[in-house]
Amino acid sequence: MKFLVTLFLMIGLAFASVNLNTASKEELMKIDGIGATKAQAIIDYREKTPFKTIEDLKKVKGFGDKTFEKVKDKISVETSQEVGQ
Repeated sequence: MKFLVTLFLMIGLAFASVNLNTASKEELMKIDGIGATKAQAIIDYREKTPFKTIEDLKKVKGFGDKTFEKVKDKISVETSQEVGQ
């Protein structure tokens, strides 16, 4: 039984997306293709302009089409208003 619970939790985490507007640096760095520098760039960007769509990630220095395609299935965007609802 414990095995099944652990398995379901692991599957859930595997498909969970990281919210660009709320994720910590460490959470961002867990995404393949995002290291410390890119994670910090995301945080710096969102402090000035919150992400409205995942495509906004391409506006962050170091993120082009190639990197975006690699991470797009692992990220999400929720505004603080959506999170509180």
